[in-house]
Amino acid sequence: MHRRYDGTPKRQGHTMTQSSTKTVVVYHSGYGHTKRLAEVVAEGASALLIAIDAEGNLSQDAWEALDDADAIIFGSPTYMGGPTWQFKKFADTSSKPWFGEKWKNKVFGGFTNSASINGDKLNTLQYFLLLAGQHGGVWVSLAMKPANVKASKRDDLNRMGSYIGPMAQSDADAAPGEMSEGDLETARLYGVRVAEIASRFATAQTA
Repeated sequence: MHRRYDGTPKRQGHTMTQSSTKTVVVYHSGYGHTKRLAEVVAEGASALLIAIDAEGNLSQDAWEALDDADAIIFGSPTYMGGPTWQFKKFADTSSKPWFGEKWKNKVFGGFTNSASINGDKLNTLQYFLLLAGQHGGVWVSLAMKPANVKASKRDDLNRMGSYIGPMAQSDADAAPGEMSEGDLETARLYGVRVAEIASRFATAQTA
């Protein structure tokens, strides 16, 4: 199960490959679809789940959890060709840990959702990747072949054909509970991958 953030960081049991690492999923969700994605990413990574609030803010405890993490995974819906203003406010505020190089050499990832098949989601993932690069981080790709043949279905893995990170598509009039199971499983497996890469990276640093 994933861990929700309620003001106090909570830890749960990790797998053997993730036992030495701490992963945080930090996200903003407008209508609940990105929240559902964040939950399954956090489930896959055994991660701490932190929601950016409606005003684009995080508590001090949340910032400390990010500073303490080995891996950080960003999440936001794609609105008007990029992440939400709440996520952008969070990104701007992260200039404080940037100044102190607190996120340097952390492992990073990211995911997004939009109502349209394209929806300019690539721009949002590139925004996340650049933010990770500014912090001196190491980005984890999706590493999953796309479902791009005639027999492909809505619930296939990586049906969006993304490589940087998971992309999900949710119809504008659909509830979060109606999201593609393929999109959700793609996101969960990405969480697993980020946590595994973070564990390898941490092991290499201490060897």
